[in-house]
Amino acid sequence: MDIAALEEIKRLKYRYLRCVDLKRWDEVADTLTADATAEYGTAVNGGPVLRTGREAIVDFLRDTLTPDIITAHSAQQPEIHLDGDTATGTWCFTDTVIATEYDHTMIQGAAFYEDRYARDDDGTWRIRHTGFTRTYEYMVTLGNLPGFRLTADRWAGH
Repeated sequence: MDIAALEEIKRLKYRYLRCVDLKRWDEVADTLTADATAEYGTAVNGGPVLRTGREAIVDFLRDTLTPDIITAHSAQQPEIHLDGDTATGTWCFTDTVIATEYDHTMIQGAAFYEDRYARDDDGTWRIRHTGFTRTYEYMVTLGNLPGFRLTADRWAGH
């Protein structure tokens, strides 16, 4: 088993999620193959939405995760299967989304990501496909909670 490749793929997934949360779109682009595909969203919101190509995926994320949307994503328990220069991975995933422009509506949920990876010509592992299936999701408005106060917002005022 190629332990180095497993670690590279884990770091790739972690970097992808960190860069999405920090809205570092150029770095998100670098985690994806040029022909990558992504499925985002849940049935409740008419999803999933399929995007094809690195540029389309990053544009969708940039347009959807505006400065008024705060996200925190976490993936753990990876099950990665290597096959030469390709791999598949299943990840247990949790996320929190706070929409500050909508009375601080918070969405929390869990899912399982099903990813495909490829080692690019430069030797770097990248995501070829990413998408998830929700196990649960809930939404609550925080703005009406007594004592609720958002005490930090990296993008406030932008």
